[in-house]
Amino acid sequence: MTVRHEVSDELLASYAAGTLAEGWRLAVATHLALAPHARRRLALFEKTAGQMLEDIQPEAPAGDVWVKIRAKIDNQQPSPVSTMPRAAPEKPSLAPAPVLPEPLRSYLGGDVMDLKWRTLGRGAYHIPIRTEDGETNVRLLRIPAGKPVPEHSHGGRELTLVLSGSFQDSGELFARGDIEEADATLTHQPIATPGEDCICLAVTDAPLRFKSMLLRLVQPLLGI
Repeated sequence: MTVRHEVSDELLASYAAGTLAEGWRLAVATHLALAPHARRRLALFEKTAGQMLEDIQPEAPAGDVWVKIRAKIDNQQPSPVSTMPRAAPEKPSLAPAPVLPEPLRSYLGGDVMDLKWRTLGRGAYHIPIRTEDGETNVRLLRIPAGKPVPEHSHGGRELTLVLSGSFQDSGELFARGDIEEADATLTHQPIATPGEDCICLAVTDAPLRFKSMLLRLVQPLLGI
């Protein structure tokens, strides 16, 4: 069982290293757009990785080739500072801020009001998001205010990132920008808090294991 409000160190380090599959990478990037503290942690990971690379001593090429290459690098002049004027700050907009941050908004081609939601039943909706990694299943979920998600466990890892509204799970409240990570040991039933539908980005690498027999029967049709 894993419940947290920020992305794990393991996922963040893999994101910094560029080794995450597309679905996980999209979830982490969207979380970073909403979580300043996570961005500071990412900067620390990247700085540490850069320092480690600088400490690595490369094997010198044969003969004096390495000496010549090094001399060439040392003799290069720094690039001149650009004289292009800075862009003027954007004027404040009266339009409401988008619910979906980048890069997620570009993946979907618009914000939540522009999208075509598919029904999941019981007032819930989803939008599958196509990725090319062949490993993850990615979708937007919209859970009605005050309603629970069907009780389920997992065949692998699940990331759930709140984009609007909030939900309660395992005694914790998850609001916009919070991310919950679940593993194969967790059985749970998140509940959207009253007052506003909860919109989440959900990423899995294995089908959910629903407690309900009916849901298990229609699961292949829903693709979850």
